[in-house]
Amino acid sequence: MRAWQVHRHGEPADALALAAVELPEPAADQVRLRVRAAACALPDVMMCRGTYAFAPTLPFTPGQEVVGDVTAVGPGVDLAIGDRVMAITKFEIGHGGFADETLASAANAYPVPDGMSDADASGFLIAYLTGWLGLVTRGRLQPGESLAVLGAAGGTGSAAIQLGSALGAHVVAVVGGEEKAEYCRGLGADDTIDHGTEDVAARLRELTGGRGADLVYDPVGGTPARDVLGGIANEGRLLAVGFASGETTHPSSRDILRRNCSIVGVYTGAYDRAALDAVYDTLADLVRRRGIGRGSSTAVGFADLPAALERVARRDALGKVVLLPAE
Repeated sequence: MRAWQVHRHGEPADALALAAVELPEPAADQVRLRVRAAACALPDVMMCRGTYAFAPTLPFTPGQEVVGDVTAVGPGVDLAIGDRVMAITKFEIGHGGFADETLASAANAYPVPDGMSDADASGFLIAYLTGWLGLVTRGRLQPGESLAVLGAAGGTGSAAIQLGSALGAHVVAVVGGEEKAEYCRGLGADDTIDHGTEDVAARLRELTGGRGADLVYDPVGGTPARDVLGGIANEGRLLAVGFASGETTHPSSRDILRRNCSIVGVYTGAYDRAALDAVYDTLADLVRRRGIGRGSSTAVGFADLPAALERVARRDALGKVVLLPAE
């Protein structure tokens, strides 16, 4: 079968090579999937560079998230051949989604909600599970509160916008440039801030009548997260979701004390399958009733993966970029 493999560390265009490899065989509690669509995300770029915490040894196939049809199951798996599922791949052992077929843990496979396309579903699982756990479980977002989303035009930020809007928040998208601002408004953002031309903290206070944002969804970290602290409301919460900037956030305790705010970690891996099942059921219902998770993906053909990941690396992409092996 075909597979894009990282054969040396570097930028995606240099690191990736198309290879012919053997079909992987699923072990206990694993499934093999024929890939319908695979999401392209920043962790895949980091795997190419060799800077991701869970990157496997060379050579390996990256690609964390897929939608696919079950073609084989290992012992102890309660899935049928032909089932269409969204899943997190076994990328950590080299079997990622940028291939004709891949492996996934059965514990990380879920049915695709009715009416959801392969492209939209492939980037749904991580972004929306994390979004719900962040906004609801950890952030305690209430209807009418203000929500600021950093990195709002990316796949993770797009999920937070749609969920925040569905939960009744006033959503402010922090982006770079009018094209991204327009995209976020189309997803449901009530207001936008251009971090390249505006003072984010001052503008947040202005948009919230001087109060500041009740909740900040931060998948970026680094300087953007530090800059937004001055725009957090009294008793506000900053959700530390990730560090796409490549830098963690180091606010001073003085800043946290003066703003009387909290920094709250969000890690999906801290929850067991039962807890995630309950979240997934809620999200699947929102897909059906509110259409969340739809229309925020851009599809590329199999041959275009290196260029697509370069776009992700430059942060040029809007929403989730999705690889379609059949194209």
